[in-house]
Amino acid sequence: LMSEDIRIHSWPCSYYLDTSKQWVSGRLLLTPVAIKFTADKTGELLVNFHLSSISEIKKESSNLIFSSLTILEKNTKHWFSSLQPSRNVVFNILEHFWREQLLSSQGAGAEAAALQSTKGKELTGLLTGSQKRLEDTAKVLHYQGEQFDNIMRGLNKIEGDMDVADRLLTELESPSWWPFSSKLWKAPLETKPKETATVSDSKNQEGIIIRIPVIITHRTDSNVKPGKLTLFASGLEISDCNSQVIHRFESKDVDDIRVHTPYEISVRQRFIGKPDTSYRLLSAKMPEVIPILEMQFSKKIQFLEDALGFVGARKSPQADLGTTIWQAATGLLGGVVQPSSPVGGREGMDDDQVQLQKQEKISQEEAKELKQILKKLKGLALETEAELERQDEALDSITTSVDRATLNIDKQNRRIKKLT
Repeated sequence: LMSEDIRIHSWPCSYYLDTSKQWVSGRLLLTPVAIKFTADKTGELLVNFHLSSISEIKKESSNLIFSSLTILEKNTKHWFSSLQPSRNVVFNILEHFWREQLLSSQGAGAEAAALQSTKGKELTGLLTGSQKRLEDTAKVLHYQGEQFDNIMRGLNKIEGDMDVADRLLTELESPSWWPFSSKLWKAPLETKPKETATVSDSKNQEGIIIRIPVIITHRTDSNVKPGKLTLFASGLEISDCNSQVIHRFESKDVDDIRVHTPYEISVRQRFIGKPDTSYRLLSAKMPEVIPILEMQFSKKIQFLEDALGFVGARKSPQADLGTTIWQAATGLLGGVVQPSSPVGGREGMDDDQVQLQKQEKISQEEAKELKQILKKLKGLALETEAELERQDEALDSITTSVDRATLNIDKQNRRIKKLT
């Protein structure tokens, strides 16, 4: 689970302290669930409230207060001014996280609801997350498999072309009295345009893996604007609020992805002789995207210091959505669905089972739902394993074909040198 102490952003500003009727300089801090303000001189925490308790965020000004940001929290209005780098930047980021907090299950009333949620619901949520992660993995693997198939088709075409080249070289090496030269030159080459067309027509149509709202910063610009990040199996796309594409990165175009915090990443493509194409993306939903990026760009992704805790948290027994949960869920279901006593059968429920259900707070409906999710998970895992094995075989075939093509090219190069 994400720590509430993670610092998403902080900005130098002034806060109007109503008790002393004066402005106090300090830093406004945003965490995944709260807004805080700490005074510079005393280090005192003057503001600390949950995002879900906010009812309004506005840009305001008056005769005495210019370019201010107001946050209405319950019945209290908080005034912030002298915001750096600008009021618009702070407003866009705060509003994004506030709205996402209200839309998410951690919004208003979530804390009370969390206390009432049963173990069955918690487990269902975790397993549903596992299922989503496996489905995303399957999409990426499917696209990767199609790429391997395209490579194999390309290599087969290369082998065909090399056979033609081999016959042409044989003709050139033949004595001048050999009578069949014109036929050998023409026949094989006439089919080439058709093969090329077939390859170009096989461009695949891919689906969206995930789309999230983001706050976008381009290069080192101080201005930020709201938009969307869409993740495909073949790359990622950044668009504005009107779904107009700002930039699309194909997988091969991405040189590095830096994870600054669990909520902020930067994507960069390097160029020689001109500025890099770089975008910094901030989102309350970013923790859902990072694991997919980590899988797609494993050699290009880098977790910076503030994000290392996020990696550790996901790999801990509590947050891991892999084997640990699977084992825990299977064990728990075994205890809930089947009687705990060795003699008990599956029909009906004895006192031990009823007692266990009371202790674990898992109903029959929840146990049934969990079993269905586990069944889907197992099916997805088996499909993923089979696809990985197929891709391993495809990689072996590709390696063999490339080695064979390299030897043929070297051989034909030597033959061409002799002819010239």
